[in-house]
Amino acid sequence: MRRFIALSLVVAGVLVTSPPAAAGGGTLIRRTSYGIPHVLADDYRGAGQGLGYAFAQDNACVMAEIVVTLAAERSRWFGQENEASDLHHQRLNQSSVVERQLARGPSKQAKDLVRGYVAGFNRYLTEKGLPTACRAYARPITEIDVWRRVHQVAGLTGSEGFQEQLVSAQPPGSAVTAPARVATERPGSNGIALGRDATVPGTGMVLGNPHFDWDDTWRFYQHHLTIPGELDVSGAGLYGVPVVNIGHNDRLGWTHTASEAQTITLSKLTLVPGDPTSYVVDGKAHRMIAEQVTAGGTTRTLYRTPDGPVVEDDRALQWTGTTAFVLRDANHGNLQVVDQWLAIARARSVSDLHKALVRHQALPWVNTLASDATGTAYFGDVQVVPHVTDEQRTRCDAGTPIGLVVLDGSRSDCGWGSDPDAVTPGRLGPGRLPHLVRRDHVSNMNDSAWLANPAAPLTGYPSIVGDVGTERSARTRVGLDMIGTNDFTLSTLESAMVGNRNLTAEQGRAAVVAMCQANPSLPANDGQLVDVRAACAALAAWPGTGDTGEAGRGAYFWRSFLALTGRPGTSLWQVPFDPADPVRTPRGINANDPGVQRAFAEAVRMFAAAGVAVDVPLDAVQQYEGIPIHGCRGPEGCFNVISVPGPPRPDAEPGIPHGTSFVMAVELTGNGPRMSSMLVYGQSADPASPHHTDQARLYAKKQWVKGEFTEREIAANPDLSVRRLR
Repeated sequence: MRRFIALSLVVAGVLVTSPPAAAGGGTLIRRTSYGIPHVLADDYRGAGQGLGYAFAQDNACVMAEIVVTLAAERSRWFGQENEASDLHHQRLNQSSVVERQLARGPSKQAKDLVRGYVAGFNRYLTEKGLPTACRAYARPITEIDVWRRVHQVAGLTGSEGFQEQLVSAQPPGSAVTAPARVATERPGSNGIALGRDATVPGTGMVLGNPHFDWDDTWRFYQHHLTIPGELDVSGAGLYGVPVVNIGHNDRLGWTHTASEAQTITLSKLTLVPGDPTSYVVDGKAHRMIAEQVTAGGTTRTLYRTPDGPVVEDDRALQWTGTTAFVLRDANHGNLQVVDQWLAIARARSVSDLHKALVRHQALPWVNTLASDATGTAYFGDVQVVPHVTDEQRTRCDAGTPIGLVVLDGSRSDCGWGSDPDAVTPGRLGPGRLPHLVRRDHVSNMNDSAWLANPAAPLTGYPSIVGDVGTERSARTRVGLDMIGTNDFTLSTLESAMVGNRNLTAEQGRAAVVAMCQANPSLPANDGQLVDVRAACAALAAWPGTGDTGEAGRGAYFWRSFLALTGRPGTSLWQVPFDPADPVRTPRGINANDPGVQRAFAEAVRMFAAAGVAVDVPLDAVQQYEGIPIHGCRGPEGCFNVISVPGPPRPDAEPGIPHGTSFVMAVELTGNGPRMSSMLVYGQSADPASPHHTDQARLYAKKQWVKGEFTEREIAANPDLSVRRLR
């Protein structure tokens, strides 16, 4: 029998004393400052109900858009430019992949959580009616809608990112034009886990800093779920998925970063001469599977093999009379992520966490960084990875160098293998995937696992998991430098996060300023001389950070200039990359290189053409609802990533497309967790909500929200409100 502690709350001036869950009937939703819901329930269904209700209060229209997207109805409501999305999702829906995987399990707890989430969301709609802003397309949601969202999240960096290339793949002679492969900002993150040797109090600490699109449907929602004796987890999860993706319990904190491990492979098919929809494997001809898909007012026949759908772009992956390409996604059908994140939430130590990752092996495309109350830090890339060994990559290489694994599809021995410890056949087993336990620190800033801790390099793993001995990004190098040999407190960890260091500026601004002061006119790419004195003065006065206000004048010009230095023939660095010194190299901008000087002149020209002053402050180009947003781009060597590109365009808006979203700094002590957070764009995507910009204003001032985890902390919140769902 569960033991419940009494809870005393003051609600609208009335003292309410009740047990913490359904002993008095129902689920409690306690909202604290900034609209953060703390859901207290007897079971998983109740926890899901409370979360679904709270999320509907804040973001019913965003969920309606998610549902419309996954139901393949975007074209109807948002325009014909959504045809590719509709065809892609209708194809998935026709395949019944979600329904088939549901029949095989997730667990009862996971299903109850989703069932409750749907009930809570729909209850809010029943009580309040459909929101006016989305009444035309909003409807009550179903469990299948939520499980489709789970599947979409699992495939985010796989097939979900190749929608146009998948639904436009057609045999030669088709009127459908193959799209270009367009590079976009992919999910990224910074993660630092500190052990007892790296913290002043000898505790464990975690800094989580995911970088996601700020588009409404890919935001994070902050929440706290409690089932006494079963689950007590606080943090944030992606919209529409009823779990905590990044967070903490009373003994363990964790975060994720986007992994360099590849979760998809391509197979290059050899086609039967004269028949572009038939292919040869081991000398035997096979016909592709034709699928007729109708969505968005378009009917199209799409093709696949048992390994996956045919994919095409207008460059390396063209479907010709002799070859075609198939995309195989290891996360196709992955609904186990809900159980995986529940298992992480229930883990009480780094050891428990690793066992949970090995037991489920369902994380879709992320590394995990964690620390616990014993001061033990952990890094692991134990996730879903296709079973492709280095021997197989060499033997089966199809000769298509596009940055992805492309295997010879004409040989059956070039398909995915399997390991005996793999949870699902076709994947690398946990024994082939890197993990590291330390007393000092581990980190990841989206490079491979190699330098999770430079003192203990991770090597010897299949190359599909990530490379070793190669240049690390400027963001990785600044992160490792921030950690250094520092002993952290929670306060200094917070300060490091928003310090807005810019590594390239630290290493090269002085040299560039000296160069342009000595050369007030520099040649552009066409040889014409450009007056660069104003830009030079702006950089001379700029302190070299990603801060806003007067300190931000010159920051945007630096970003724009640096973006132009990557052209062929430019030797940017004075000290090139040295694999024996990967944390400190490359370094020092080679300001005397002609290519660097031309880039400087071209940047001045672009600012003039766009009508933008070279000393424009970051405030003018990085805004959320008119609020200046500090931070800078990863390639500049910035930890606090705000991905506003440069050089400027005349039609550019000052919005934030991608970057720092939910930030969590947590210390795990013997007396419980101490946590600070920032959800930069707030709990609600609705501009009318008081929680749409409240945290952005805090972020602009580098202020944090103090986490409330215990019943006493929640009850003491001055903005507490309570809703009971019976």
